[in-house]
Amino acid sequence: MQYQLKIQQLVTYSRCRIYRKFLKNLSDDKNIRTNGSSYLYYFMMLCSLANFRTSQVCVDGIKYSIAPGEWMMPIRDLMILLRRKTEKSTIEILEYLQKSHYLQYSISCHRKYVKFKIADWSKFNSTIEATAPCTKDSGFFFFPYKMVAEFIGKGKCSEMDIILDLWLNAIYNDERIAGSDVGPVVYYRNGTHSPLTGYDDLGKRWGISKSTAGRILRKLEENGYIKLVSFPGKYGTAIYLQNYLSTMFNISDITIDKEEVALALNIRMNIPEETSENTIEMIEELLDSSCQNCENTITDDQISVPKTIGCVPESHLRKIVRKTAKVLCLQGLTCALCTHARYYLSPLSDDCKRKSISTEYLIRCPGGGRSYKFKLDIEPITESEEN
Repeated sequence: MQYQLKIQQLVTYSRCRIYRKFLKNLSDDKNIRTNGSSYLYYFMMLCSLANFRTSQVCVDGIKYSIAPGEWMMPIRDLMILLRRKTEKSTIEILEYLQKSHYLQYSISCHRKYVKFKIADWSKFNSTIEATAPCTKDSGFFFFPYKMVAEFIGKGKCSEMDIILDLWLNAIYNDERIAGSDVGPVVYYRNGTHSPLTGYDDLGKRWGISKSTAGRILRKLEENGYIKLVSFPGKYGTAIYLQNYLSTMFNISDITIDKEEVALALNIRMNIPEETSENTIEMIEELLDSSCQNCENTITDDQISVPKTIGCVPESHLRKIVRKTAKVLCLQGLTCALCTHARYYLSPLSDDCKRKSISTEYLIRCPGGGRSYKFKLDIEPITESEEN
């Protein structure tokens, strides 16, 4: 018998904060190509240079006033930073961005220095200007979402543009987006509330072919930037960001587990009608090896479930409890597999005729004096529906 499970965590999270150190490290990775025509990478690098508050730059004894959102630097330094081969191509980028009304620039000091001003900088970074939470070469700035779509739609995206597009559209712990409680997942705000997407759609978004989109994503995964979680058939792929939490919050990143993602995204799980003891031991050993805290086996005495809930028998309910407890442990809820924990599954609706059966899933840990409550939806899938 197959069951489709859905369990969600409701938390909100702020978005579109870009750390300057992250961009600098990204720019230093010469393995990632920048040959594209969307200009997202170039404009964001210029934003990362912009001044936070009014200051002065001295060139050959002459002081120049640099306001918030502006900066002044040698053209050759900017050429190196933008990874261009010539000063002419660097100026061409500034010229294009100025014609598109994203910035204004001027050349001074015998054509050796460039000064630029980001348009609407104070509008999107007024908080930074007021509180000055970071220094010139570190900290973060805010980038407006509307500009992401504008730049991505301008032309063929480079590998660097694609990384930034994924990063800027990452969602973490948003109750509206399925799977975001598992980890920072890419969601393009298409109204579905699901992060699942296909390489064909991504290729169209980035102005490249489907095969090229797949190749670039696999390259980014090999280089440790993302984690691809693919599902067969009609489901598609979820893209999770690596090193996102350590960059944004200076906390440990989360290991992405495919079964955990499947649970959060409401994707079918298969529970065999008859499972041998050896198979059960192999499954538990595999799950235990992937989580340091998953060392305990849940006994029947710890689980309290009805004889049936809807059309789901008690034996299957116990397996569902064990499976979800291990997934929650992998997510970081260590109490989920505590030896003192007790598990209670009770119906919120138990009508067999309903497509999905809603249950209350309660975990109590007397040792830690805590309890956790979830809403777990169980959808039995018959053989005829599967076919």
